[in-house]
Amino acid sequence: MHATTSTASSTAAAPKALEFLSFNLGQEEYGIDIQKVQELRGYDAVTRIANVPEHIKGVVNLRGIIVPIVDMRIKFQLGEPTYDQFTVVIILNLASRVMGMVVDGVSDVITLTPEQIKPAPEMGSVLETGYLIGLGTLDERMLILVDIDKLMSSSEMGLITEAAY
Repeated sequence: MHATTSTASSTAAAPKALEFLSFNLGQEEYGIDIQKVQELRGYDAVTRIANVPEHIKGVVNLRGIIVPIVDMRIKFQLGEPTYDQFTVVIILNLASRVMGMVVDGVSDVITLTPEQIKPAPEMGSVLETGYLIGLGTLDERMLILVDIDKLMSSSEMGLITEAAY
């Protein structure tokens, strides 16, 4: 009977676990909520648009929907991006808006319990950390967990939702 009780309590705790899609930018590993991910694609040529921030590579036509593409290496100032067979575009569905983000590669889907997610350290004004959920730890791995809604809707991204009006 004791074993049944522990199984029931661990089953009850299971829904609290969160799933993150892990991806690489340079030497770092990041994670975003898997529920925000619509699909993964290889990097294709984009149509450039004049006078947009450098990190917005342009737009692509995805089955009739015009999707802005953001290069996260440029956004996070992680050096000159290179595009090869490992480069992935993560198509996101955020608040009924579709956009893509270019990353160096996608690793896997990681399930983290709340205990495995530590708060992001305070960096002062040196680094904007408002879009960080925290740091996810799994064995020897550490993921920088990004609140992709907050990041993509921030004013400096240049993808303001007011543009829809």
